Amino acid sequence: MNTEKKVLIFQGGWDGHEPALVAARFAEIMRKHGYSCEVHSDQEILLDEAHLMEMDLIIPCWTMGSIEPKARENISKAVASGCGLAGCHGGMCDSFRDDTEWQFMTGGQWVSHPGGDGIRYQVNIRRGSSPIVEGLEDFEVCSEQYYLHVDPAVEVLATTRFPVFPYYHMSNKPVDMPVAWTKYWGNGRVFYNSLGHHDDVFEKYPQAQELMERGMLWAAQGKQYAQEHGLTTGKFES
Repeated sequence: MNTEKKVLIFQGGWDGHEPALVAARFAEIMRKHGYSCEVHSDQEILLDEAHLMEMDLIIPCWTMGSIEPKARENISKAVASGCGLAGCHGGMCDSFRDDTEWQFMTGGQWVSHPGGDGIRYQVNIRRGSSPIVEGLEDFEVCSEQYYLHVDPAVEVLATTRFPVFPYYHMSNKPVDMPVAWTKYWGNGRVFYNSLGHHDDVFEKYPQAQELMERGMLWAAQGKQYAQEHGLTTGKFES
C-alpha cells in the first residue's frame, strides 16, 4: 500500500494575488510536514480524475478565472471521497464566479472589500470552535477586508467586524463576517482563510500563516480518517 502523502496545487488567474508566490509558500509548508507537493500553472491536470483521487489535499490558488465543468466535477468527487480542499483569499473563494457548485463546495464567495487594500482591521478568533484555533489569539492586520456571502453550514473559526470603511453597507447594522471556516463536502474536509491578498501578508502577520498551516493540515488529514473509519461516498452521489 502506498503511504505517500500527496498535495496538488494549481495556481493562476489574476496576477495581483501573486498566485505563484502563494502556491510556493503553501507547498513549502506542506513539504515541511512530509507531504509530496506538485504545483501546476494550468488546469489540465484537473481533467485527470484518477490522479486527483490519489491526493490527500488540493489547494487552489486561482482568482477570477473559469473552470471546465468536468474539472470542477473531478475535484468535487475527489473531495467527496476524502481528499481535503484548502485555500485562502480570492485564490479559493473568488476563483470561479460563474460556477455555483464551486461556491457550494468551498462555502462562500467574495462580493466586496470596502476600501480596498490597506484597511486596518481586527481578526477575532472564535475560541473553542475548532482545534485549529486552539491557543491562537486575536490579531490585527492591514490588508483587504473581505466581505463574503457565506454558506450557513460552515463552522466559523474567526471573524472580523464590519463596517470599518465608510461604504454603502454602513446603513445596515454591524456584522461579524467570517474570516476562516471549515466545512465538509462528502467525506472531505474543506478549510478557507480570507487573509492573503498578497504573499507578504503571511510574513507580516505570523498568526495568519499559523492559521493557514493548521487549516491545510486539518483538511489533508481527512482522507486517512475516512479510510480508517470505512466511510464511503455512495450516499452523497445524486
